[in-house]
Amino acid sequence: MKAPVLVAGSANLDFVVRAPHVPAPGETVLGRDFATFPGGKGANQAVACARAGGVATRMLLALGDDPYATVLEAALVDAGVATHIVRAPDVASGTAFICLSDDAENAITVAPGANAALRPHHLPSLFGVTHLLLQLETPLDAVASFAHVAHAAGVHVLLNAAPATALPPLLLQDVDLLVVNEGELAALAGPGTLVAQMSRLPVPCVVATLGARGCVARRGGELFLQPAFRIDAVDTTAAGDTFCGALAARLAQHAPLADALRFASAASALACTRLGAQASIPARDEVDAWLAAQVEAPDHKAALAAYCGITGSE
Repeated sequence: MKAPVLVAGSANLDFVVRAPHVPAPGETVLGRDFATFPGGKGANQAVACARAGGVATRMLLALGDDPYATVLEAALVDAGVATHIVRAPDVASGTAFICLSDDAENAITVAPGANAALRPHHLPSLFGVTHLLLQLETPLDAVASFAHVAHAAGVHVLLNAAPATALPPLLLQDVDLLVVNEGELAALAGPGTLVAQMSRLPVPCVVATLGARGCVARRGGELFLQPAFRIDAVDTTAAGDTFCGALAARLAQHAPLADALRFASAASALACTRLGAQASIPARDEVDAWLAAQVEAPDHKAALAAYCGITGSE
């Protein structure tokens, strides 16, 4: 299948328990509802790219030979994602254990399982691919190899540097757009204001997601601010993944960066109003309709600029 976006990454079955609050170390909390949902950063982002972004999407992933694999593969196919599956028959498919609190916060523990079987030589043909989207729930050497091969082929490489970890300088040289949250940005760039931190990273474009505040991007000497949309959050589990997938889709459709950030923020906001990871990701027409009805207050952008450390001279 010819598709402009290829996602290479993880797929996990999420085991979700709702509870009044996330347990502190050593604390036992009596939960309530329990459910399973298809998840994993890579798979979530691929679904967001295809469903919310409305762009043809392929995904490279590794699965075990178990019932979880059947559920994970079916979820991708149902979302319109074409799959390139590496089978790891002696290993369980990836799983994640999530405690979701009443205030929509979560604590997540991931058992990578078959995701660790993804190797550099598994990268499929890049024919027709314009954008490669990567994360860090699969082996780092494979991620670095995928980025290098794609960059050398003229493919735009997007990396969501999550979960936070030290990144080899050679990997950053092959990245065109880096997406990080505040904690990941601090881990990579050290202390300072957000704009100062982003300026230290040797990547052409850096996007920092700021949760309920919105996001900020730095591309060369340009800064882009996108305040968050006001919502009543129910579950933030796939918010960042929805943002990344929708952003990659819009960029693959040649949208200007500012427009892509606004669309990705809207898709992410809608995802937070629903339960589950992939189950919460909206369709393209839902995002377009909801976005058309939004009015952004100028003071929200001013507040976001101040939070990011942007002065009048920048």
